[in-house]
Amino acid sequence: MQRAKPNLAAAGSQAHPAIPPTSLMWGIGLLMSSMWVLPFLDATGKWLLGHGVSIIFLSWMRYAMHLLIMLAAIVPGRGVKVLKSRRPRDQMLRGASMLTATLMFFTTLHYLPQAEATAINFLAPLILLLVAPLVLKEPARLSRWVAAGCAFAGVLIIIRPGSGLDPVGVTIGLLSAFCFAAQYIFTRRVAGDDPYTSIIWSGGVGTVLLTPVLFLVPADDWMVLGNMGPGAWFLLCSTGLTGALGHLLQIGAYRNAPASALAPFTYFSVISASIVGWIVSGHFPDKVTWIGIGVIFLSGVGTGIYEWRAPRKAV
Repeated sequence: MQRAKPNLAAAGSQAHPAIPPTSLMWGIGLLMSSMWVLPFLDATGKWLLGHGVSIIFLSWMRYAMHLLIMLAAIVPGRGVKVLKSRRPRDQMLRGASMLTATLMFFTTLHYLPQAEATAINFLAPLILLLVAPLVLKEPARLSRWVAAGCAFAGVLIIIRPGSGLDPVGVTIGLLSAFCFAAQYIFTRRVAGDDPYTSIIWSGGVGTVLLTPVLFLVPADDWMVLGNMGPGAWFLLCSTGLTGALGHLLQIGAYRNAPASALAPFTYFSVISASIVGWIVSGHFPDKVTWIGIGVIFLSGVGTGIYEWRAPRKAV
């Protein structure tokens, strides 16, 4: 992994901050941990949308609570210097792509079951693998392309013709995949920042961009909020905590491993999403869908075993 630094310099990227020494196993572990946290955010959002909460207010609360929690937890110990980023432009682009992905994915969840909505977003790792060697100057590896291709075959099994999925939800889900890919890329580009800096910027950018949009929320949507009970408000506020924790784990993952190496392991979230969606909403994927999920999972596990055993060289 250390050999990547001369390649970056040769590509004329000396202005980029030095990436800390990476650990593939740490990166994979942190990423897979986030895959168990974020499905609870998605399930909560789906439940709230189903009970009439506006997607704009839901997303604003998700980012505003995220920002407040992180400021209260981090700034007293780290000081205001933690707010300063080495790459503010990339932080803003990361926050904007993250916000757009959130809005699109919550919309997808309004139309589709959680497991299927999550599976559609696995175009994102393929997009990431395509652009990582060019944008991030990471070495291309044939094993990762094979694993991602197999995983995408699993996605196609899930969204097969006759699956009964709403075409509007499928279309929005496909568009959200591009936003998630951009988020992954900018997460890697800000890896030189303190992870706590990135997590604060994530909440800050989303909150700043969404606050003016609150004035466009219809009056009927505000009435829904006034009729909600304490339990629903608790769930609404919890989106900030699960969102912040999940993305803090993701930032740690991309700080420790190349984006292209982690890409196949993002497929694990379709399994966690299936389990959480079943627990929360009672939707259980059918047998054919589980075949697709199995293909996705095995592709990630297979590439992990291969990379741990194979020589660490680009192909």
